[in-house]
Amino acid sequence: MNNKVIQIGRITKDLELKSVGSDKVVCKFNIAVDRKFKKEGQPTADFFNCEVWGKTAEAMCNYTSKGSMISVGGRLRSGSYEKDGTRIYTTDIVVEDVTFLDSKKAVNEDSEPVVVEEGDDELPF
Repeated sequence: MNNKVIQIGRITKDLELKSVGSDKVVCKFNIAVDRKFKKEGQPTADFFNCEVWGKTAEAMCNYTSKGSMISVGGRLRSGSYEKDGTRIYTTDIVVEDVTFLDSKKAVNEDSEPVVVEEGDDELPF
């Protein structure tokens, strides 16, 4: 069995690239994914914590911003930590590939989506 997830949503805030060690970069962000069925009084979207590394993280920080629609594919990672004596459980998407469905750098509305996969040495932009 494989651990694979794909979500389409909008970035909830502007992205920030962070250095980890001397040669790695990471970007952590959230996406809001609309719910198909909405009940009155219930949230209309789910929010997912995401983490992306390397050249894909660099591309995301350069070509997307708050409100950008993206598709992320990757794996789920669960964890936990303790805060004020209470165990907090987390589930994050470790992004392996991303498709920019629109972007602040888009030339026009007819442009094709851009797909970036981890390990791409030559990005298409």
